[in-house]
Parts: sequence; structure tokens; C-alpha cells
Amino acid sequence: MNQPPRREHDRSPAAARITTVHDLREHLQWALELEHATLPPYLCALYTLDPARNPEAARVVTGVFVEEMLHMVLVANLLNAVGGRPELDTPRMLPPHPRRLPHGDPSLEVSLLPFGAEALEQFLRLERPAPADAPAQAEEYATIGQFYGAITDGLRDLCARLGEEEVFRGDVARQVRDCHFRHTAGRLVEVVNLASALTALEEIVDQGEGLLRGEVWDGDRDVHDPELDEVAHYYRFRELSVGRRHRRGDTPRSGPTGEPLPVDFAGVRPMRRNPRLEDHAPGNPIRAAQEEFNRTYCTLLRLLEKAFDGSPRLLPVATGLMYRLRTQAEALTSMPDGEHTTAGPTFDYVPPERRDGPVGDRRRITVLADGPYLVFGDVPLRRKTKIVSPENNDALTWKTGANLPTEPVYALCRCGHSKAKPFCDGTHAFVGFDGSENAVLTPYRELRHVHDGIGISARRVGELCIHAAFCVGATRPIARMLDDTDDPDVRSDIMGRIDHCPSGSYTYAVEHDDESIEVDVPQAVSVLEEEDGLASALWVTGGVPVHRADGKPLETRTRTTLCRCGHSAGKPLCDGTHRRIGFREEPATTDEGTTP
Repeated sequence: MNQPPRREHDRSPAAARITTVHDLREHLQWALELEHATLPPYLCALYTLDPARNPEAARVVTGVFVEEMLHMVLVANLLNAVGGRPELDTPRMLPPHPRRLPHGDPSLEVSLLPFGAEALEQFLRLERPAPADAPAQAEEYATIGQFYGAITDGLRDLCARLGEEEVFRGDVARQVRDCHFRHTAGRLVEVVNLASALTALEEIVDQGEGLLRGEVWDGDRDVHDPELDEVAHYYRFRELSVGRRHRRGDTPRSGPTGEPLPVDFAGVRPMRRNPRLEDHAPGNPIRAAQEEFNRTYCTLLRLLEKAFDGSPRLLPVATGLMYRLRTQAEALTSMPDGEHTTAGPTFDYVPPERRDGPVGDRRRITVLADGPYLVFGDVPLRRKTKIVSPENNDALTWKTGANLPTEPVYALCRCGHSKAKPFCDGTHAFVGFDGSENAVLTPYRELRHVHDGIGISARRVGELCIHAAFCVGATRPIARMLDDTDDPDVRSDIMGRIDHCPSGSYTYAVEHDDESIEVDVPQAVSVLEEEDGLASALWVTGGVPVHRADGKPLETRTRTTLCRCGHSAGKPLCDGTHRRIGFREEPATTDEGTTP
């Protein structure tokens, strides 16, 4: 078995406490929790910076935050590779601040602080490099690098004793790959064996502490200036603290000796340190804003967990949600809270049952606020194409195509701008999509207009119509055809046309007081295409429940049509606007990436 050479800082496997694959999975879960523990402090610093007065500081903090997100993905890939299951949507991810790092040195507590000298000192402590001869530490580690050293040693030892095939038994389909992270030149590594696992671990440690724990640089080129080497996290914060950049030839001992790096410590919103919900009574505007932020943040954790649990296409959806978080946080840090301070996010855990929409893995569709449709429960996804008469373009039927490949949970574009239609790619966050929902919640039975014929009672709700034109007919609409329903062929034609109505705007019964007869259709989501390549609605069939972003359910019906052009006046329902604007599935063009 060929193993990569040890790096200078690798320690003996005897120093590690990882002796079984179960131990390894446990420590990688701790690593996931460790990487996450750095995110709330970095976000608070970022949310309180005025980017106009502190553009360089905002760029540094943003870059470090994005790379910590990359580290989370790398750790999740590692955990999946060895047969584990990453957990993020759990209360232990969000204990009250100040807090200690998971299984770390109890003397280090992490607080939620505005950007400033105290926050920088905290970040320097978090990212402090270990000495070159520091031992690996699996618990109560002095530095993050020493903790990862223990994981590295454990991996080497297990592969030497058990063999790589026994250690790396995870499903490769669960690996997150091919995802672009803006603001970083870091690598997203697909972990399939010891060599790729060590590469992922080196990427994490090098970005935080520098190459070989002895250099200022992390081995990448600066993403903003490719002519320059990129500085590791610890030394980026040191630059902000000292107010000077590193240049070639600088070392950890010399410190930064390059050009001045201006930092305006007055250009910061004075957020209260370690805000708490309990500081304000229920109903207080600050507490309400904090609770909204917490619900959004926990939704982000749920999306990340699903992305790491077999649905990696959700990662750009999760990162897109961060833009909504930023808007909510900036609103909070603009609200006075005390004599000279503002409010801030609390990062409290919200149980799934208290968030918007249903919980569990049963089949359902949940609308994300100003975002996509989340489809849970392996609901089949396929395309349906309208078949029209070549003589007069009369709508005849729908042709069902093959199922599209999906993951257990997938996201469908709602803004109309995704490059990966029908799937969401996070573009809604960059185009400022307004997903405000105006669909009526009144039951169909209370809205319907009834038109009786002979042997048939037709019912219609105009607000649901998407203008698919099955009710129009080649020569006359259903409303006029009802006059001739003494002819069974006419009745049959009406029933067939109503059965093909995708929105269920039209239904029918045999007698006036009977329940509507619904066509028997399977649970599925169909991507509709109408004549001449016109992109139409998402057709939800078989009674799959749909919940709005505020958690309120739409009436569960056999047929429901959802807007995917982004312009319906009755979102999330389709109202046929796609026909007026000529919506098609050619991808929109945007230069934006997938992370803030």
C-alpha cells in the first residue's frame, strides 16, 4: 500500500487517541462542530464592519469566513468517506455564548463581539499556529492544528492496521465536489482514500496556520491578486491588528513589514457583546428580529446537513441563504440596544418544529423565503411536454419524459435565473429575487364557480388558471361546450380536457352536489414545457403537500402548479405570466459565484 510521505509536523500514531474507525468518526464530527464554532464570531465581526470605511478588513474577514465554510465541507467529505454521517442541525452546534470550542482547551472561550481589537485578539487565539514540535492532541487541544494532527495520525494508523479499503467505506456519491467558493483559492477535495484525506487535512491546517506551521503563507495564490501569495488566517488577522501587510521575505518572527493596511476601528457598529434573547421580552422588536435570524440560521444548518447527507446540490442553496442572514443581521445591528450599543444576533438553536414548515423526511415541498422550492422525500421529478394539434395548435395531451436524476432532497429554481434549471444554483441571492407570496389560502370549494350541464357539473377557480389552454378547445371553450352536453361525446371531451388541466383550476362531477372526480395521478413534480419550447410551471401531482415560507400550508390537492419564472402575481402558485413574458429554460447569465 502506497502512503503519502509524512509532513514535518506529523506526530507518531501513538500520540493519538483514535484507535478505531468509530473513534475516527467521532473526532471528525467534533471537527465539524469545531469549524462551525468559528462561524458565529466571524459573522458578527463581518456584520458590524462598515465596508465603505473598512473595505480591507471586510475582505479579510469575508475570506476567512468562506474558507472556514470550505473547511466544514472538507471535514464532511472526510466523515462521509469513512462511513460517518455529518450532523449539523442539532442543539450542541449552538450553545450559549461565551462558549468553549468542542472538546478543546477549557481556558479558551469564544464570544460574539463587534469587529475591533478584542475580536482580533480572539481570532488570533483561535487561529494560533502550533509549534513545529507540538504533539498531536485529540482532546483539550491547545491549537486547532494539534487536533487535526491527532486525526491525521489516527488515519495513518488505522490504514496501516486495517487497510485503506476497510477505513474508506463511505458512499462516494455523498462527496461534495465541483462547487465554486468565491473569495478563496482553497481546494475542495473529494475524499476517497488516504492520500486525498491527507490532502484535505493539509488544506485545512495550511489555510489556518500556514505551510508546515512555519510560514506566513498558506500555499495558495491570493484570489484578489494572483501575483501575490495568500496569507494564512492567523497572519491575516495579525496584519489587521498591526495595520501592515506581509511581503515576501516576512516570517512569523518578523511579522508584517510591508505596506500599511488601513483599519478604521471607529467604522464599526457597536454591537452588544454576547447578545441574548432573554435581554428583551417576547414581542419586543429586537427579540422578534433575533428570533427571525435564528430561524434562518437554523434553516441554513438544516440545508448544510442535507447537503452533506446525500444531497450535495443543496450546498449553493445553503450559501445563497447567507445573503438573507446578512440582511437580517444588518437590520439588527442598526437597532439601538443600550446607551451606546446596538442589538445583534444571538445564534440560538431553534428546534425544527418551531421553524417555518413541516419537519421529517416525508414527501413535501417547502418554499424558502426569497429562495427556491425544497422538495423532500425522494419525490420523482420528470419533464412533461404539451402535445398540440399540428392543424390548429389545439392542446391535446401531455407527453411524459424520463425521470430527471435527483437527490433525496433537492431544490427547484423559483426565481427563473438559475443556470441549472430546473434546479436552483443559488442565483436568487445575487439577483435580489423577491419571492413574496400572495397566493390565496381559501379552499377550492369556497372559491369555485359551478356550471352545470347534462350529466356533468363543471367547477372553476379562475385564480388558479395558468392558461395551458386545455379548457379552450379548437373552436370553443368548455363554458360554451356545456350547452351541448346532451351529447355524450361532448361530455367525454370536456372531462378529458379537465383531466389535462395541470393546475386543477377546472374540476368536474357528474351531479351538482357530488364531490369532484379527480384524475388518478402519481406523486411527482413535473417540469412543464408548452408549445414552441415555452417553459411553463412546476406541476405537483398526487397530493404532495406544499408549505409557504411562513409555514402556512397551501390546500393539498391532486394538482397544483407552482411558478418558476419568478414573475407570478400569486406566488408561489403559477398564474400564467410565463406565457406573457416568453419564459424559456435557457440559463440566465450572471458572473456571480455561489458564496457570499
